[in-house]
Amino acid sequence: MLENELKTLPNLPGVYQYFDVQGKLLYVGKAKNLKNRVRSYFNFTPKLSPNPNNSLRIQKMINQTYHLEFITTKSEADALILENSFIKQLHPKYNILLRDDKTYPYIYIDLNDDFPRFEITRKIIKKNKIKYFGPFFKGAKELLNALYLSFELRQKKSCKELCLFYQIKRCKGPCEQKISKQEYEKIIQKATQALLNPLSLTKKLENKMFEHAKNENYEEAALIRDQIKTIEDVSIKIQIDLAKLEDFDVFSIHHEANILSMVRFVIKNGKIISSNYKILALNDQNDFDLNAIYKQYILENYIQDTPVNSTHIYVHDDFEDMKLLQDLLSERFSKKFHLKSPKLGEKKALCELALENAKINIQKHVKSEDYLFLKELKDFFKLQNHPNHIEIFDNSHMQGEANVGALVSYKDGKFDKSSYRHYHLSYKNDYDQMLQTLSKRALSFAKNPPPDLWLIDGGNALLKLASDIIKSSGANVDILAISKEKIDAKAHRAKGNTKDKIYTQEGKIQLSADDKKLQFLQKLRDEAHRFAISFHQKTKRKQNLQSSKLIQLGISQGYIKKFLDYYGSFDKINKASFDELKSLSNTKIAKLIKDNL
Repeated sequence: MLENELKTLPNLPGVYQYFDVQGKLLYVGKAKNLKNRVRSYFNFTPKLSPNPNNSLRIQKMINQTYHLEFITTKSEADALILENSFIKQLHPKYNILLRDDKTYPYIYIDLNDDFPRFEITRKIIKKNKIKYFGPFFKGAKELLNALYLSFELRQKKSCKELCLFYQIKRCKGPCEQKISKQEYEKIIQKATQALLNPLSLTKKLENKMFEHAKNENYEEAALIRDQIKTIEDVSIKIQIDLAKLEDFDVFSIHHEANILSMVRFVIKNGKIISSNYKILALNDQNDFDLNAIYKQYILENYIQDTPVNSTHIYVHDDFEDMKLLQDLLSERFSKKFHLKSPKLGEKKALCELALENAKINIQKHVKSEDYLFLKELKDFFKLQNHPNHIEIFDNSHMQGEANVGALVSYKDGKFDKSSYRHYHLSYKNDYDQMLQTLSKRALSFAKNPPPDLWLIDGGNALLKLASDIIKSSGANVDILAISKEKIDAKAHRAKGNTKDKIYTQEGKIQLSADDKKLQFLQKLRDEAHRFAISFHQKTKRKQNLQSSKLIQLGISQGYIKKFLDYYGSFDKINKASFDELKSLSNTKIAKLIKDNL
């Protein structure tokens, strides 16, 4: 099969995908010439086999390859965009996976305004005379608060008359022309310089912290202490003196001990105003692919419709697709980009500094308790991925009413509540409800990349269901299921004394009640259960309220149930056409609903 597929490859740019015998996606790659690129993975004589000139990782992948597919594109740049999209969506086993499409905030100021303010945004605002500072990977809010504490800026956007801030000398009163535009502009210039040197903003914060502590307002003092720490973390202390007030970005990548570390510095007017780092646990020491990582990491930091700090990018290492990436960014932002690996001078020194930070980040990470515990979890359950990002699923209903599904996210050592999701479900039984919940999530992989691990509240049947859904999606996600201990046919949830069962692809595992791995999975499951129950109760209250409105109109419980069974929710009943309602009931009831709801 594979040998015949290799004969169909065209001499065109595009994306290729390798699948194993179970249909699971192994790898996504892009090519300037599909035929030449894909055939380079193989030896054809005396029989089809992996090319020994490739890395051991690639040879292992080719040994597992049973089937390939390809998509042609107009250019290699288009192929790069498609490749990056597929990797984000499908989490292939042999690709290095940087699945974060987060857009980081910027601080901006609109100089078109008479008395402008500094504010936070995540997107380009299409107007002239707007200045951007960032992106700030952490601390944007803390910086902004410190800025308004340190400078007599217009404190409130909607202010139209003198207020408390004017009385306490934190605002010069531009709303009633108590300050001229020229004088206010001088304040803006000083505040701008402070943004380029964040540590200068901590002095006033420290004074305020000591004042709170002196007055025994210890909680307030602790909050300001944390703000100071965040601002200090934003600032990178360097001894390199840049000769010019330049704007540019620096990227460096390092890997060791199965850990990948990536660092970005943002330099504005010759100063590092923010830094970002990312840590990723590799599944295998041989997974390292410098070209693929640089491509993904840089593209992740230059998402369309976000501000661009500079069109000059310096990287610590040369990599294969530098020219292609440079051209792609130039086209994406309609500006000429320059992507270089400096060999001498201050730019080289900054790249080395970023690399040193990447090394330090790895040393800190491998010693952290979170990493060591998740590594133990991965090894014990024989997971393919390091489970840094886990999604947990549960459903809730009461006698087939108010059916809801819940998704809870655990990421980077804590629950990520911004990623929680809930779903209204139409099915009545647990199996079909979980099918609907998991299918909805899998269909969203294109917009919200998949996690490392799914944890399902259920037994072997739901584990198999989840496996089938992941297989059909092509994504590479590990799956575990946790089934509550049954006592007298009822789920037992007594804390600290449960004997829940864990289901894996290789069978059932019973852990002792005091096992840390079991307690961790129970904590995840219980949070999903809490979130599902909470949403179910809210939905039930809303349904009861809406049901009572229909009863007050004189509509019987029988017809209300018939409508709900057909439409699935009261909102859809309210939006239904007169003819539809009439076909399910009669003219009088249809008219009552349309006239009153």
